[in-house]
Amino acid sequence: MEALIKSRDSVNKWMERYGVRFGVYKNGVFNEQLFPFDSIPRIISKKDWDYLEKGLIQRVNALNAFLWDIYHEKNIIKDGVVPEEFVYASKGYMPECEGLDPTLKVYSHISGIDLVEGKDGNWFILEDNLRIPSGASYPMIARNVTRKVSPETFVENNVADNRDYAELLKEMFDTMNGGHGISVILTPGRYNSAFFEHSYFAEKTGATLAFPGDLFVEDDMVWYGGLYGEKIRVGAIYRRISDEYLDPMAFEPSSLLGVPNLMQAYKKGNVAVINGLGNGVADDKGIYYFVPKMVKYYLGEEPILHNAPTYLPYYKEDYEYILANISKLVIKDVSEAGGYGVVFGRDLTEEKLAELKNLIVEQPRRWIAQEVIDFKDLEIIDEGQKVWRKADLRAFVISSGKTTKVWKSGLTRFSRNPASFVVNSSQGGGFKDTWVMNE
Repeated sequence: MEALIKSRDSVNKWMERYGVRFGVYKNGVFNEQLFPFDSIPRIISKKDWDYLEKGLIQRVNALNAFLWDIYHEKNIIKDGVVPEEFVYASKGYMPECEGLDPTLKVYSHISGIDLVEGKDGNWFILEDNLRIPSGASYPMIARNVTRKVSPETFVENNVADNRDYAELLKEMFDTMNGGHGISVILTPGRYNSAFFEHSYFAEKTGATLAFPGDLFVEDDMVWYGGLYGEKIRVGAIYRRISDEYLDPMAFEPSSLLGVPNLMQAYKKGNVAVINGLGNGVADDKGIYYFVPKMVKYYLGEEPILHNAPTYLPYYKEDYEYILANISKLVIKDVSEAGGYGVVFGRDLTEEKLAELKNLIVEQPRRWIAQEVIDFKDLEIIDEGQKVWRKADLRAFVISSGKTTKVWKSGLTRFSRNPASFVVNSSQGGGFKDTWVMNE
């Protein structure tokens, strides 16, 4: 125990020294804080990882096929698999992307898939994060720091080497880039919650870290101006800015974060945007319900990984079930993220349950409901003692149009509140290393 505490404290001190933080806006104030690291790793056997890897590749391939279809032939709508109002009413659907052909037909180049392991050993998908999934940098740097403060840890344990994430990113950047220019990581700036990650990935991949104002469009091509006023062609942009702020000429006109006329260059195929514009329609929590059907529809396969049992009030049977059982379900607002908009019926008073029912009746498209999965607790160290807390896993899947690969690691987040199932960093959670074993 003493060694674990010492290792945890040493890693956290090093990460604080490196500026490994995340930012949270609360009540209009920006606060940066440490993402607490716990030294007891999550361990995943090779057998379990092989199973997860196949399921994750299958799922992301189906999601990319869905995104191409939705913005082109729309066969999944025509065949009645997904109702058209679920697509066109989605906050993530962008009519401006209709008919647009992204490089190699890839919309979700970096997917963050959130899973939990049930106490029976079965894994369930909770969410698909396709727009701007973050978090890979934290286990990357924690593993590197652990190697410094406790080098024997990875000598004595047969853990898969996870130091290739930057290589996976660079390989995908280069494929998307196609030799048309440099690759850049477009950040909104240091007051973004994941700014550390943006700068860290730029350093590790050799991409240029670009700030608002560094990029401009001429002759339907994107150029990097930078600090010294250079004019360098840009072939790929890993954007860490939401779709609606990326081009003030095409979307939100007040945006100071984006690149005017970027959409024009993107439409002409002169620049790749990572992740692709408009892919938020596929990580809508309402669309999540249909992903197992997408796997069957596009790939002709049975889903390897399953959703948590989910109900959609769009369907009469589900609607009636939700209203009758709301006190034992988890209700999620489909437009929220980061652990916000998640309500456990069991925690509400009768008055609040009645209010929530009325909201579901008035806006059924806004909500989904899920059974509460009593997912696995993992050991953490809290105030010098080993205690058990809820934990999930965000797996990172990299798609280049030529290959789809899963990083042999992931972000294991845990709740520091013994009564909470919500593990997000924005809600006060911590993280730990994820060991995928070689045998």
